[in-house]
Amino acid sequence: MTLSTYSIKDLEQLSGIKAHTLRIWEQRYSLLSPKRTDTNIRYYDDNDLKLILNVALLNDNGYKISKIASMSHEEIREEVVKLTERTLTHDDQIHALTISMIELDEARFDKVVSTNILKIGFEQTMLNIIYPFMSKIGVLWQTGSINPAQEHFISNLVRQKLIVAIDGQVAKSGGKKFLLYLPEGELHEISLLFAAYIIKLKGHRVFYLGQSTPRSDLQIVYDLHRPDFLVTVITTAPSSDLVVDYINDVSNKFSDAQIIISGMQVIGHDFSFPDNVRVLNYIRDIKAYIEEIESPVHSNN
Repeated sequence: MTLSTYSIKDLEQLSGIKAHTLRIWEQRYSLLSPKRTDTNIRYYDDNDLKLILNVALLNDNGYKISKIASMSHEEIREEVVKLTERTLTHDDQIHALTISMIELDEARFDKVVSTNILKIGFEQTMLNIIYPFMSKIGVLWQTGSINPAQEHFISNLVRQKLIVAIDGQVAKSGGKKFLLYLPEGELHEISLLFAAYIIKLKGHRVFYLGQSTPRSDLQIVYDLHRPDFLVTVITTAPSSDLVVDYINDVSNKFSDAQIIISGMQVIGHDFSFPDNVRVLNYIRDIKAYIEEIESPVHSNN
């Protein structure tokens, strides 16, 4: 696999260490060895990124930079493995996941996630570790600093964890019906899967259609099951210039249902939607929303 390349700003964003500090460490301790392009622009590779993530983790846990600089790369890595097995700081776990992504190390990823699930539960692991981790590297995916193989690797591992967690929830009778789907062309499924997990956890029924659902299929499933709620996340499709028309159309076609939407194309925009549309700033707010609709005050309205 071709190595990815990173600017010092990329290293700063992924490690949390200021570019100025990285340059000082580079000059004083020879921690990093930047390469240069044919046009003399400095860049760093996967090995540099892995090293600086490990150094950052040790430094955050009280190791002096002079001590770290005297250690071999293998000694640094061994120390990090020991740390992440005994510490539960969220930032440390996010560092460990980032390293597993760069190395495409499924066993390491699985160990970090599974350990956290055992100790703090699946929901808290998603909210406090997986989501911040994916947000942290999201910008680098979009700018091409992290290659598609690394993106797919992580997304699919998180997706697998979510599906297992969803399957572990036993459906109860008497709950509300939720139809979950992504619009045509929309493939970012992690948030929708997390919503499915929370909805099932709260004892409601989930009809899950997943990625890129044609409107005709949506209509068929709606007519068959008559769900109380439709839930969707709009990250890239439809685009911002088409999203209002799309949501208005869905609101009109499924006027008897409450439409719950989230995602980058709707959050933070001053859009006006029909009364049966509710925008959640974060899809993780679905839990609070369900508790709201289950409350006695809401039931009596």
